Amino acid sequence: NAPPQLASPNIKFNPKDTVGKSKKYITRLFRRLNRLEAKNDKGIQLELSPGMRFAGKMITALKNININYTESFNSRLPGYADSTQYIGQNWRSRAPGLDYVFGRQPDVAWLNMAANKGLITNDTNFNFLFTQSYRQELKLEAQVEPVRDFMIDINLSRSFSKNYTSLFKDTTGRGNFANLSPLAGGGFDITFISFQTMFRRFSATAPGEAFLEMEQNRLILSERLGVANPYSQTTNADGFYKGYGRYAQDVLIPSFIAAYTNQDPLKVGLIDQKSNRINDNPFRRYLPMPNWRLTYNGLTRIPGLDRIFTNFSITHGYNSNLSMNSFASALLYADQQGLGFPSFIDTVSNNFVPFFIVPNVTVSERFQPLIGVDVQLTNQLNFKVDYGRSRTISLSLIDFQVSEVRSIDITVGAGWRKRGLKLPFKVPFSKNDSKVLENDISFRFDMTYRDNAIANNILDQRNTIPTGGQKVFTLNPSIDYVLNNRIRMRLFLEQNRVVGYIATPPPVVNTRAGLQINISLQ
Repeated sequence: NAPPQLASPNIKFNPKDTVGKSKKYITRLFRRLNRLEAKNDKGIQLELSPGMRFAGKMITALKNININYTESFNSRLPGYADSTQYIGQNWRSRAPGLDYVFGRQPDVAWLNMAANKGLITNDTNFNFLFTQSYRQELKLEAQVEPVRDFMIDINLSRSFSKNYTSLFKDTTGRGNFANLSPLAGGGFDITFISFQTMFRRFSATAPGEAFLEMEQNRLILSERLGVANPYSQTTNADGFYKGYGRYAQDVLIPSFIAAYTNQDPLKVGLIDQKSNRINDNPFRRYLPMPNWRLTYNGLTRIPGLDRIFTNFSITHGYNSNLSMNSFASALLYADQQGLGFPSFIDTVSNNFVPFFIVPNVTVSERFQPLIGVDVQLTNQLNFKVDYGRSRTISLSLIDFQVSEVRSIDITVGAGWRKRGLKLPFKVPFSKNDSKVLENDISFRFDMTYRDNAIANNILDQRNTIPTGGQKVFTLNPSIDYVLNNRIRMRLFLEQNRVVGYIATPPPVVNTRAGLQINISLQ
């Protein structure tokens, strides 16, 4: 038998001379190993390749990670006619069943089965609601340090809640049970990424580019939904599919999300119309995305800079949320053939009635800050600059408006602390009428500028209505001096200027100035 072939790009094996060449290869291999061992004995350090070093750094960069996932179910079944014993089970009648005892959530089929076994009262005057609730939460927090002094904090969250009520009762007293007035509702919230359109030009008097894209996306989403829904399949005179007009909820929500996140309307997620179980999420196609905060403190380690700075910190952070709160099931929803799509068209709007009615969709994002610098010098001088932006976009599915709130925040602060400051005049109450301050004196200067604008865009109208907003400028210089261990003085000036975007509120200027003296009696 020939020995197994050794994988080497420099040696080709011939079946006729396999043994001889294998011996030569093994001999060469041992010679190389001996040379490496000899080098290592001489104190020569064997280095890893750049790829291996990079892989090792990535593995050890993750400092900590915390993942919490909770899921809770609750159900309340009134009118239960059987008794319970250990762990909630009647071991003689085997009711309500070990599946229910250990957490199974009853659906309509389970309720009908329990009613047929006589486990639920058939009193026609019994009018207590059957209730269910479900809550799901996912939270992820991680801290990564890819290089020294460069910290990345990542967070991701997802929250979904749902409540269900119905009146399950015998309507005739003869065992004819019915599930009356079923109603479901809840809320949905995820961390999101939507800054793709945040830095586009904004005007409080003209529609923005993203809003115009949203109006154009409606035709594409109507086609996607109309082709998928067997109850539709045909187009109207305006080009929209039957039941999916320009103001249909199932058309507007994905059009809104696609436009303001710069996504392809052919790929954006749609709302699910199936809700057979309490934990069915109609927004399951919208996945949570990570938010982050970056902090770098490594500049003071550079030789030469450590003599100038004691701290030099650069920060950047981003947070965003997509929420659809207070949605509720529609009483007029119908699926005649059980195909998983709406089939009933509202005669007023000429659109399909969806399973869930969503009053509004909100995207809230903020850079806190977009860039922030905090510097501390060796001479006790420090200054801080923060530049932040935020945006809140809300789509109302009641009056078909998009409200947009834009904010810009600029904060500048500086301070200096000095002991033994020499003044051009003699210090009152000082020893020997000295011109040098004995204790620390602190100078502080803070300035804040905030530009907040609110505008409403109405669908299919080319006018934008500014509804509010203001420009706020705050100035706050101050001087603090500790006279002794009991008396502290502060000289300050605070001025706040407010100018509104609309003419209803007049400009306002508030100014405060004075000398504060704090005396400790202890």
